[in-house]
Amino acid sequence: MSADYIKTAEERMEKCLSSLKKDFATIRAGRATPALLDKITVDYYGSVMPVNQMANITAPEPRLIVIQPWDKGTLAEIERAIQKSDLGLTPTNDGIVIRLAIPQLTEQRRVELTKVIKKIAEESRVAVRNVRRDTNEEIKKAEKQSVLPEDESHRLQERIQNATDHAVAEIDRLLAQKERELLEV
Repeated sequence: MSADYIKTAEERMEKCLSSLKKDFATIRAGRATPALLDKITVDYYGSVMPVNQMANITAPEPRLIVIQPWDKGTLAEIERAIQKSDLGLTPTNDGIVIRLAIPQLTEQRRVELTKVIKKIAEESRVAVRNVRRDTNEEIKKAEKQSVLPEDESHRLQERIQNATDHAVAEIDRLLAQKERELLEV
């Protein structure tokens, strides 16, 4: 039973980390990656669909993304969705595929993006700490109800703290890695 607290907390912390990785992947660092388009959705015959579910997205060159829709009739819709997005990219439509040239980032944009990723990382740290708080409250509640002995409760809280420290260290590592990637010219 006591291992369940640890397992649940670690799974929730892992979800926080994977969410952070996804968020970092959508922030462009001057390099072309299909993950940049993960959050872009298109109105497709009355339903909203992500671009990656209606087209083949590749990055044949370091500064180019090619989007090849399975239905050529959606080219204009995809192009409009990209223009409306906050990516700041201008799509080129040749009637068959859409090409997105990824421009070199300016120094000012790099600094702005670093602030954005720091904010995202801090939100992830808060989420991990919330998992710790929730789990510790569950453990203390179990201790008060005499389901857990006091020494076991303290041991579990210590293990939860270790898992939290590990998750926060991983967030810091991912942040430093993304910062290096952004500031690389």
